[in-house]
Amino acid sequence: MKILYNTEVLPWVDHPTVKNVSIKKIITKEQFGEESPTIIMVKIPAHVEVPEHIHDKSEDILFILSGRGTMWIDEIGEMTLQKGTVVRVPRNTKHRIFDVSEDLLVYDVFSPGIM
Repeated sequence: MKILYNTEVLPWVDHPTVKNVSIKKIITKEQFGEESPTIIMVKIPAHVEVPEHIHDKSEDILFILSGRGTMWIDEIGEMTLQKGTVVRVPRNTKHRIFDVSEDLLVYDVFSPGIM
């Protein structure tokens, strides 16, 4: 099992469900087994939205590395996403990202893993 690698050499691939969004798979259940979290990098270009959705089996924890946008979480409301922001979205909670004014780069953790 590989325990250390440089994420700079990992490829960006199309997000499986959101057009014009890219992901970089860092840690996945495919690599490390069913008990593993999923950790990905997500690139959301300016003016692209991530539509409302739910992760029914996982929490979604986002750490914003760069960029600027807005996130809406059901029963919480809207919040600004910018460098240094950390957001925890509980499982079964509707959320979306919109009003992306600067390309967002997100370190995204799902626990338990989703892929």
